[in-house]
Amino acid sequence: MKLKASGSLLKMKSEIPSKGPVQYALPIGDELIPMNAFLGKRIKLSWKEKIYDIYDGKEIKKSYAQGYSYKNFITLPQCDTCIVKPELCHFHKGTCRDPEWGEKNCNIPHYIYLSITSGLKVGITRETQVPTRWVDQGAVKALPILKVADRKTSGMVEVEIAKEMADKTNWRNMLKGVYTDVDLEAIRDNIYETYGDLLDDADAEEVEEEVLEIEYPVLQLPEKVTSLSFDKTKDVEGTLKGIKGQYLIFDNGVINIRKHNGYAIDLCVEE
Repeated sequence: MKLKASGSLLKMKSEIPSKGPVQYALPIGDELIPMNAFLGKRIKLSWKEKIYDIYDGKEIKKSYAQGYSYKNFITLPQCDTCIVKPELCHFHKGTCRDPEWGEKNCNIPHYIYLSITSGLKVGITRETQVPTRWVDQGAVKALPILKVADRKTSGMVEVEIAKEMADKTNWRNMLKGVYTDVDLEAIRDNIYETYGDLLDDADAEEVEEEVLEIEYPVLQLPEKVTSLSFDKTKDVEGTLKGIKGQYLIFDNGVINIRKHNGYAIDLCVEE
């Protein structure tokens, strides 16, 4: 095997071309490695038993919230509870961990969307994260349906709609390609009709876009999903069968790259 890159991991970058599957690139140190080229090849990720905070680069013993030190986890705005539950945003109370960060990331337009991952789900994302958010979740179809002024409003709308449908993904089924197809446009129109008063109160703008269908670079989907992690073994090695969401799919298991943000690794590829 030949060493291709060495350094700290960050979540994979993705791009949806006009035709064909998502193109993935894996940031390792200062390099950006095109991963689609390694499909069908045997690759090895070796953890160097070091982790670095993705915010300040300092070495840490344990990672919190996918890449942060405990200190940064409890102080940075991007690690606050309202990131996971946007309806709990407390910016208006004057208690945001970093008001300037909040202005740039939360007090900007957000979309409420429908997608199919392991099944139908409703979610939210910043305007700037379309379509990256859907690829990261492994969605096979996605449809933005509403646009609102800020993150808190999007969260409040999502909570109400999620009472009638899921807002979570079964990641194992997503990786196995198991899902029930539904008519996203029909569901969108039903939401417009059913939640009219809520949408008026939220000053939500209806979004008329076509369903985005997303193809992933996969040679073979796993029948059984076995989770691999550097917390369990120093080396993750196997033939790369596919990439979906933030997962590398091997012939012997899958690894969530985003979960290992900041882990220092060597990437070797079979010649």
